[in-house]
Order: sequence, then C-alpha cells, then structure tokens
Amino acid sequence: MSSGIFTTFLRLGLTSFGGPIAHLGYFREEFVVRRGWLSEATFAQLLAIAQALPGPASSQLGFAVGLLRGGWAGGLLAFIGFTLPSALLLFGLALLAPRLEGPMALAVLHGLKGVAVVVVAHGLAGMIRSLVPDLPRALLAGLALVVMLAGGPAWRQLVVILAGAILGLWLCRRVPRLPAGELAVGYGRRMAWLLLAVFALGLVLALSVAGGPASAVALAGAFYEAGALVFGGGHVVLPLLEQSTVATGWVGEQDFLAGYGAAQAVPGPMFALAAYLGAIVPTGQAPLAGATIALLAIFLPGLLLMAALLPLWSGLARRSWAPPAIAGINAAVVGLLAAAFLGIVLPAGVHGGADAALAVLGLALLASGRVNVLWVVAALVGSHVVLQFLAGPA
Repeated sequence: MSSGIFTTFLRLGLTSFGGPIAHLGYFREEFVVRRGWLSEATFAQLLAIAQALPGPASSQLGFAVGLLRGGWAGGLLAFIGFTLPSALLLFGLALLAPRLEGPMALAVLHGLKGVAVVVVAHGLAGMIRSLVPDLPRALLAGLALVVMLAGGPAWRQLVVILAGAILGLWLCRRVPRLPAGELAVGYGRRMAWLLLAVFALGLVLALSVAGGPASAVALAGAFYEAGALVFGGGHVVLPLLEQSTVATGWVGEQDFLAGYGAAQAVPGPMFALAAYLGAIVPTGQAPLAGATIALLAIFLPGLLLMAALLPLWSGLARRSWAPPAIAGINAAVVGLLAAAFLGIVLPAGVHGGADAALAVLGLALLASGRVNVLWVVAALVGSHVVLQFLAGPA
C-alpha cells in the first residue's frame, strides 16, 4: 500500500500544473472519482481543514490523504512524492542562475518576473471572487491592504491576520457552517495536542531567531515562520517570503521574483520555491543543505497542524465561532496578497508599455481557462526573448 501511495503522489507531483486550486481538482478526480480512496464527504472535510489552516493547502490535503490511507508512513510518502519533482527542478534553477548572463538570459529572467505579475493577478482575482463575496469581507480586505501598504515591521502581517479573525466574528456571522464528521486516524486527542505543542514551540523558536545575518538557524526560522503564518497558501506566501529574504538583504528582489516566476512553470506545490531560495541564501552551507533546510522548515508547520486537527475536527466544526473567524482571516489574506502585488510584483515585472501589454495578454489567456499556465509561461518568456533579439545588442 505504501508504494502505491508514493507512486500515485509522484505522478501527481510530475503532472499537477496550475497551482493549488488546480491541484485540489486533480486530487478529487484521483482519490474520489478514480481510485475511491475517499468519499465526497471525507474529501469535503479535508478540503475545509486545509483551507482553514495556514500552510500549503494542496500539500496538506495530500498529506492527510496519505495519513488516512497508510498512517504516518503513508503521509510522509505522499508528501515526498508530491513535492520532490518541483523541489528538484527549482533547486536546479538555483544552481544554474549564476551562470545565466548576457542579454538573452536577462530577457528570460525578466520574462519570469512578467509571469509572476500574470499569475499573482489571476490568483488574486480568483481569491477575491471566492473569499470576498460581500461588503463586510471587502471592508476587511481593504483594511488589510491599507495597513500593509502603509509599511512597518514584518510582524504587522500577523497582526492583520489576527485582526481579520477577531473582526470576522462580528462582520461574518452569516457564513455557512463547516462540514463536520469523524476522520479515522490511528491516534487520538492526546497525540493531537502534542503535535500542536510542537508546532507552537517551533513558532516561538522561529520568531526568536528572526532577522539578522543569514545562517542555517535563521534560514530555518524564517521559513518555518512563513509556513506557520501564511493563510491561503500558494501565492499568499509571496509577501512573507519577501519580508524574510529580500527585506533582510539575503536575496535580491530580482532573483526572488525570477524564482517565483519559475515556480509557476513547474508542477507540484508552489511552496517548493523554498528549495530555490534556500539554495541561494548565503548561509555558509552547501546549496543542497540550504535548500533542504528551507524546504523542510516551510512545510513542517502546515503538516503538523493538519495532523493535529484531523482527530479534533469534528468538535471544531460544530463551534459557532469557527466559520466567521476563518472567513475573516481569508478576507485579510486577500488584502495581504493585494498589497504584495501592488508593492512588489507589479513594479518589478512591468517597466514599460511592452511589459504591460504582455501582462494583459498573459492574464487574458490564463483567465480564458483554455490555456494551461505552462503555455502562458512559455509565451511570456518567449516574447521577452524575441523583443530582446529584435532590439539587438545593448
């Protein structure tokens, strides 16, 4: 059974293009429709948990499927199979990046930053439709956007998320209840509370080593903090990683956005960007060590929380305060991503009329729903290379 779990998730890790929302669709088709590993009701519960927790939603849901199917070994094999392909590809890019020189290479890197503009804009539009469907949540998202654009310390993102939860209790009282039911795992509430304690201890340690010069410990702390605090997964990790790597001077903004754009071109979880960033942060460790530390640190908190919540979910889903608090958090997350798009991604990826026109074209292709994101990446990067060729030597 364990080998079947690994090979199934490895195939998904090699073929799941399109980001976290697309991944969830692939998972439903694979585990509910095709294999019958989960019922529709169980899948709906796992989906609700993954969306309620911080961390990478698709990776957490996949880990939970493996955990339910094959215990702890199954969960671990599901995580490795789904994550390994994208992590290796992005680690390879980190090794090649210093050798990418000359006008054409710079055009490719600029094209990847254009990809980031398109994909984040498309993701933001989708999140607005699903997570900000009414005026109260629009107000929460707008407030979060204003606070983030006003500037300040990195920990203001945590304040914004907590404020979203508190205000959601008041503004989002009519949100539908969460799907409830028992999820059969091979451990009980005692183990669940132990896992929550490990998660909390890790977060305290991560916050205590935040900032300062780059080192293996600081790298682990920064990526654990990002994985523990990023509600919404996927694109929302952008502002947190930018604060921990670019704002600290560990990574240049251009390198950061080029890696983020490249993460759109590979299958599997977007959090695998950690392998790229960990490899290029100057910690004094070998690139492989840095990539491994960052990768494990960013995924660990989300997996701990998912494992902890499975035996506790039936009780939590019945609480009347849970749906409005989660709705408030999600609305605040939309504001966080909007601030990252306006303050980081757009200025770095659009430098003139040609960049703007290509971004609009790419967004139209992606929004049509008929073009795979991989073709959008190829079109944007290829267009920038062609423009550079027509412009001739600098």
